[in-house]
Amino acid sequence: MTLFPKKVKYRKWQRMRHSEDGVAVRGATLAFGSFGLKAQEGSLISSAQIEAARKAIARYIQKFGRMWIRIFPDRPRTAKPPEVGMGKGKGDPVGYYAVVKTGSIILEIDGLSPDVAREALRKAGSKLPVRTKIVSRAQ
Repeated sequence: MTLFPKKVKYRKWQRMRHSEDGVAVRGATLAFGSFGLKAQEGSLISSAQIEAARKAIARYIQKFGRMWIRIFPDRPRTAKPPEVGMGKGKGDPVGYYAVVKTGSIILEIDGLSPDVAREALRKAGSKLPVRTKIVSRAQ
């Protein structure tokens, strides 16, 4: 189950250089759960990486607790096939990614003991290409 938008207005977006720079203003505090995974740096996270983190949490917490994914991969990524020369236009869409800024909450969980929640988020953070920090409401 990879995440991607149902429908897009434009198949290929312009690059928006350094879109992951800066500090998150929206989505920087816990909104749903008691524990969350906060990005310590900005990056682009693909839908496959989000799915890997989701599976790591789901496998660890089993049937207990609740999980929220706070980011969504809505930006298309394009790539040209291997061994194709320069020019001849932009490549075809190959997947989607989410733009994550420093301080964004990526995942939240609730309904678990603090030890289990921290371990589940630690496992999920190891699947992501950003340095992360576990935050809780009791801070």
